[in-house]
Amino acid sequence: MKFSARILCPFLVSLLPALSMAEPVSVNSLVLKALITHPELRFYEAQIDVARGGKTKAGEIKNPDMMIGVGNWRLRDLATNYVTDGPTWAVQLTQTFDWPGRLTLRKAIAQKDVELAQLGFDQFRAALAGRVRTIAWKLLAAQEQTRAADEVAKRFKSLADVLLQRDPAGAAPRLEARIIQASALTLGAEATLARNELAAARFELNQLLGQKAEEPVEITMEKLTLNPPPPIESLMAEARRKNFALRARFLDVEQQGYHVELAKNERWPSITVQPYMQKQTTLTRETQVGIGVSIPLPLWNRNKGAIDAAQAKQVQAEVMLTAQMRQLERDVAAQASHYRIHVEELAKWPADTLESFRKAAAEADEHYRLGALPLATYTELQRQYIASVKAVLTSQMGAVDARLQLEQLTGTAVAQ
Repeated sequence: MKFSARILCPFLVSLLPALSMAEPVSVNSLVLKALITHPELRFYEAQIDVARGGKTKAGEIKNPDMMIGVGNWRLRDLATNYVTDGPTWAVQLTQTFDWPGRLTLRKAIAQKDVELAQLGFDQFRAALAGRVRTIAWKLLAAQEQTRAADEVAKRFKSLADVLLQRDPAGAAPRLEARIIQASALTLGAEATLARNELAAARFELNQLLGQKAEEPVEITMEKLTLNPPPPIESLMAEARRKNFALRARFLDVEQQGYHVELAKNERWPSITVQPYMQKQTTLTRETQVGIGVSIPLPLWNRNKGAIDAAQAKQVQAEVMLTAQMRQLERDVAAQASHYRIHVEELAKWPADTLESFRKAAAEADEHYRLGALPLATYTELQRQYIASVKAVLTSQMGAVDARLQLEQLTGTAVAQ
């Protein structure tokens, strides 16, 4: 179902307040909101209207020209030198008709412009939805990474404050306290970096949603299901059938074919029909009614230059179609490979990997405070907890990004 910013039903409009960022929202609701409110959608809708206006213009027949003339008619008899005069007037209509088939070709070319504009609108909507999903998952990853970094940084800072307040005696305890304090500072910087990444993702997401950059955004954590991609042959077939860029190239080739036929048709001139009526009055009343047909003779100008140019453009369009096909095949193969590699890597890890590392880090903190764990083991566990979070999130984001790219290329949802 396609959404238009100008033809939204009242029900959809009423949903917008429900998507307020005051409470956690789902990724799908953010996509829906972006597809309804993004201002650039109106540009593509207007582009469709422009193309439709061009199609209407291409199907119009030229208006006739009317000529009206009045004057005086004088008649002299050369034998008697007798002169008579009287009023005279004439009316003439001129209507130009294109050579048969020309109007149809122009309408066909304009129809391809309409289809290209509609395709551009659909492509932008798909790209917008994909971008919102990418940023939303990036925001979720940044939320998780920020939470882990803040958790470990606060743990180190709390421990450093306790140790320094005790004024430890001896070099070893004092140096241990300094190590913990330095680790607290380092991890605090990492937590700050994670918060900056979270803010950057929030700013971009708000921009896509047409909101203020600083608007608070919180997304409900969703279960990420990543299944292996379909066979490459199936993906290639879907891409050849549904890829937006490739479909645009096909339309371009068809349109250039119509341009060639139009250039050949324009070798033959337009036909001008001129019905007329002339009336004059002297001693007698004369009325003349007739019709004239005017057609240029195509002797010197056979429109060869325009035909050659149109054929050359058709060749260019066909070459670009071939190049686009090859590029599409490379991109689909690359993104399918990236997605498969990330999925296979994630499959090696237990589902509770992050939770087990989190519990181990908390347990290490408890045992270190009781003196049952050396500093090196404690520090390493805390750092490995953050590193493991980054590793898992990086692989997850890589898989999500590759899957979304694959969906953009194939124009269809990949197995989830």
